[in-house]
Amino acid sequence: MTHAKHGLRLDLRTLILVLCALTAVVMLCASYFASYRVQRQLLIDHALEANRVYAMKLATITETFIDNALQQLSFSADVQGRQLGDAVALQAESDRVLNQSMAFNSTFVIDANGVLLAVSPAPLRHLVGRHMQSPGVQEALRARHPLVSTPYVTAANNLVVALSQPIFDSNGRYLGYVSGSLYLRERNILNSLLGEHFYKDGSYLYVVDRNRRLLYHPDRQRVGTVVEGNALIDQLATLGSGTRQVTNSLGVEMLAGFATVPSAGWGVVAQQPLTQTVAPLSHLILNVVGTSAPLALVGSLLLWWLAMTIARPLWQLAAGARSMDRAGTAERLRRVPAWYFEAAELKRALLFGLNLLHERIGRLNRDAQTDPLTGLGNRRNLEFSLSLLEAEGRAFAVIVLDIDHFKRINDSHGHEMGDQVLRRLAELMSRCCREGDLLCRTGGEEFLMLLPEASLEVAAVIAERLRVTVQDTPVEPVGAVTVSLGVARWDGEADSEPGDALSEADRALYRAKQEGRNRVVVA
Repeated sequence: MTHAKHGLRLDLRTLILVLCALTAVVMLCASYFASYRVQRQLLIDHALEANRVYAMKLATITETFIDNALQQLSFSADVQGRQLGDAVALQAESDRVLNQSMAFNSTFVIDANGVLLAVSPAPLRHLVGRHMQSPGVQEALRARHPLVSTPYVTAANNLVVALSQPIFDSNGRYLGYVSGSLYLRERNILNSLLGEHFYKDGSYLYVVDRNRRLLYHPDRQRVGTVVEGNALIDQLATLGSGTRQVTNSLGVEMLAGFATVPSAGWGVVAQQPLTQTVAPLSHLILNVVGTSAPLALVGSLLLWWLAMTIARPLWQLAAGARSMDRAGTAERLRRVPAWYFEAAELKRALLFGLNLLHERIGRLNRDAQTDPLTGLGNRRNLEFSLSLLEAEGRAFAVIVLDIDHFKRINDSHGHEMGDQVLRRLAELMSRCCREGDLLCRTGGEEFLMLLPEASLEVAAVIAERLRVTVQDTPVEPVGAVTVSLGVARWDGEADSEPGDALSEADRALYRAKQEGRNRVVVA
């Protein structure tokens, strides 16, 4: 019985090896999983933002086209108002507008009673003299102001959007209107402006009006149809611009960015498939696994050889490997008495792997060290930079500033305008700083500039330049905005800390506020 019991036991060397192997596998899997999840979210966030920016760009282009087209029609309306009784002149002007920029598929003039007086191109001239009853005509006659019509179907079964400008005589009497139309189911300027989405991986964009009718879509058969069951389209008129993860009509999960065309109430949506966005991540993870697998195998063989010769140091190292995700693990590993070469090498390998893991985590953390509103560093970034400067003993100057009466801006103009002021200040700070300076947003309207190796005089000059620049750069509709600034310096001496300089700069800022704001005070 005694021999049987002894035969069932595993020796310590085998147990240590198994435990170390399992720990390494678990840590690797956890690292791969965490890296996959974080990188996946980063890819999704990047794709959403790229689509939003692209949709806003196209919405702006479309808005500019509509403005230009309405201006052309406004000029033509003034001309037509002076020659409304001259059919030849009316037709010549209609031809000129159509051929001037090729912005429209057709142009026409309607009098106040809805009678067609002139039309281009030539194949449509047989309609001159008829009383037009289409919804677009009736909408323009009722509106009597510059208009982008609701899409409607003409008698020729064309889906049309009409842009129109009213015609008034010198006494202000309404005489009719001049209009240009876009045939949405045929080639038109809108198609040329929007073109194809810049990706080729299943991405596409589409345009809808305020009634959820498709005005542009890669599948031309869908132009003119009404989108149903799409939560994004249902809310688009109230959202303005942004991003959303949605499922399209084919059941494909998409990453969408959207924006609106204010003058027409249209929505522009750019989207790409989620699966295509995260597809490169699988190849990346496989490459990491392929690279790390041979290293893991070599480490396992080394552990096996060490386990046959010694027990205690290996047990301590294995214990450290099991707790690699805990604080203080690196210090505990350094205290292991590795008095022989093999244990010392394993100890070094574990510390290297731990540092590599921390480095990867740190790389991910750097993404969290940026203020999302202004693009400047945040408090975490500031603390990290201060610790580096202190460790290197490098002197620095610091400028602490905040916006004067910022609460009044928020109360009077709203938080969105307040955010615009903050972003504008961040831009001006970037213009006024030196290369290598660190810019941070440390609070609501509080900012900080860290100037390595700068003297108090240099920092004061930069602070004053920033103060004047902010004062002379109004932000509409807020108007002039001012800042108060405090300047201090840390000499890198061992008997003081970087935080003392920040405290001095804060006190200087407080004095600037007390002395009337919009000024620089040097500690």
